[in-house]
Amino acid sequence: MGAIAALLFLVGVFALIASWGMLIIASFKEDYAWGLCSVLLPPLAYLVGLLQWNKAKDALLTASLGLVLLFLSTTV
Repeated sequence: MGAIAALLFLVGVFALIASWGMLIIASFKEDYAWGLCSVLLPPLAYLVGLLQWNKAKDALLTASLGLVLLFLSTTV
């Protein structure tokens, strides 16, 4: 793994972690039960984000950027 691939991978992982945190905050703002489920089951946070697009748009865009960076790190 080259230096650029490692950097893309690291930034992608940080973007995914940040988006998960943003989605947890959005879930708790929506409902306590959704927030708690999002903490315990991380993929559920992304489902809640898709259902509440207007409140979690930034978090989902950050997650998609993270996924793109992870994909690019495997191809470089």
